[in-house]
Amino acid sequence: MSDNGNNGNNGNNDDNNQQSSSNSRQSSSTIKIPQTAAVGGVTITQPKVTATSYYKIAENQMITFGWNMTSVIATPTSITVSAICENGNTYPVGIVDGDATELVWDIYSYQQHNPNSPLVPASYTLSLWDDRGPDAGQKAGYMKPNGELVFAMYTPADYTSISDGWRCGACNSSLTNAATNPAFLGIVVTFVVMLLSGIQLLRDQRH
Repeated sequence: MSDNGNNGNNGNNDDNNQQSSSNSRQSSSTIKIPQTAAVGGVTITQPKVTATSYYKIAENQMITFGWNMTSVIATPTSITVSAICENGNTYPVGIVDGDATELVWDIYSYQQHNPNSPLVPASYTLSLWDDRGPDAGQKAGYMKPNGELVFAMYTPADYTSISDGWRCGACNSSLTNAATNPAFLGIVVTFVVMLLSGIQLLRDQRH
């Protein structure tokens, strides 16, 4: 009888503990946001949003995205990060905890594991949103979606030797530009005139 009584007490204690724990979670999840609170958001810290960063799609190439929360009172459960290409395709970057401030994207690994939707050389817009979704409206104290960062990716050109037909396009372009430059043409004409004049003087001296 004593054992049964203890078991009954233990059962009651367990129920009380579970109820207390449930109440604790409920109270912690209930956040009071002042009416004067600002709309929450994200400030991108890495890479810089003031200039376009270029990343090579190659082995061991990582992209680190960093951000800080601003005016966010209700911490999201998770943050979804995607890269929206200028061609209209959306590439999943990852999902992190709501209090995370950084995400590293292994673009080469993504390329290897997604042959049907590969990354392409183009410009991309980084998109971040909380568990309310990418189209969530602005709400005081909550994180609004962010799409301020634009970056670009490129693929390295395959090596081609001179014997296989490699040509320096920039070199040819430079020569063409120089040949059509008035100053360059003036120098050439002056040089030719001086050369011909020198030859004529040598002939006159011999005679």
